Amino acid sequence: MDVRAGKALILATKEFEQESVARSWFEITSTFVAYGAAIAALVAADAWALRVGFAFIAGLIQFRMFSLFHAHLHKALLWRSKPARWLFAVLGVLILVPRSVWLQTHNFHHINNGKIAWTSIGSYPVWTRERYEAATPRERRRYLMSRHVLKMVLGYVFIGIGGMCINAFLRTPKKNWLGPVALLLHVAIFSGLAAAMGLASATLVLIVPCAVNHAVASYLFYAQHNFPGTVFFDSKEWNYGSAAVQGSSYFRMGPVMRWMTADIGYHHVHHLNHKIPTYRSAEAMAAMPELQSPAVTSWRLRDVLACLRLTVWNPATRAMEPLLADDGAVEGLREAS
Repeated sequence: MDVRAGKALILATKEFEQESVARSWFEITSTFVAYGAAIAALVAADAWALRVGFAFIAGLIQFRMFSLFHAHLHKALLWRSKPARWLFAVLGVLILVPRSVWLQTHNFHHINNGKIAWTSIGSYPVWTRERYEAATPRERRRYLMSRHVLKMVLGYVFIGIGGMCINAFLRTPKKNWLGPVALLLHVAIFSGLAAAMGLASATLVLIVPCAVNHAVASYLFYAQHNFPGTVFFDSKEWNYGSAAVQGSSYFRMGPVMRWMTADIGYHHVHHLNHKIPTYRSAEAMAAMPELQSPAVTSWRLRDVLACLRLTVWNPATRAMEPLLADDGAVEGLREAS
C-alpha cells in the first residue's frame, strides 16, 4: 500500500468527518449529567476527603466539557445546532474560556501549527537555542516562566483569568469584552455560593473544579506539542500535513482518562483534520496506517518529566532540547518552584 502524505493524507481523513447527531447529543448530555452528579455528591458528602475527591472528579469532567466545547468550535460537534451553540457559548463564559477569545488564538494555532516563528500565539512559545543564547537575562527569565510547570498547574490564574479574561480584553477591548464579563460573573457566582453554603464549600464547588480543568488543559496543550520527537519548521519548509502528524503527539491514556478528556489525546489526528468528531478519532487512527506510528507520551511521571525538561529547539539536531544544568536562569526557576 502506498503511503499517503500531504493533501492526499488530509483528503483520506474526510470520511471520518461525518458525525452522528444522536451520538453527539449523548456525549454532551451524559457529560453534563455526570458533572451535576459529581457536584451533588460533593455537596452531600460529610467527610472532607470525599468532598475534595468529588471536587477533583468534577474538575476532570469539566475538562471533558471544555474538550467538547473545543470540538464544537472546530465544527466537529453539532456546529449547525442553535441550542448547542448557545449551550457552549454559555459554558465558555462559565469556565473562563470566552468563545471569541478562544477562536482568535486557537484558530491561529491550527493554521500555523509547527511554525517556529508563530508558536507564541495560541500556544507555548518555542525559541531556538540561538535565540535563547542571544537574549538578555530578563528575556530568558520571561521565556522560561512562560513555559514553567507552575504556569500550567496554576492555569486557572495565568491562562483562564489572566490570559483569556484580562489580557485578551486589554489587547482588543471591542472584540474581547466578554472576558471581563465572564470574570465578573465568576466572582458573582462565587460570592453567592459563599453566602449560601460558606467559603470552603463555595471553593470546592466552583474554584477547585475550574482550577483542575485549567491545569489539565494547560499541561495537555503543552505536552501535545512539546514532547521528545516533536518537530518545528521555518516557513519555507513547513507544510500542514507534516506539522500535524509529526508535531502533535498521541497522548496514550486508559479508558477513564480517555473519557474524561473526550479523546483529545489523539492530537495528531485532530490536527490533521479538526472536523473529525472526538468519538471518531480512534476509528480514524485505526483505519489509517499513516497515523499509527505517532510520537507517544502519557501521564506516567517519566513521560511528564521528559516533556517538561524540553526548553529550546535546535535546528541543527532538529530536536527540542533541555538547557544546560548550570544555566543560571534555570537554577533560579528551580529554586522558585
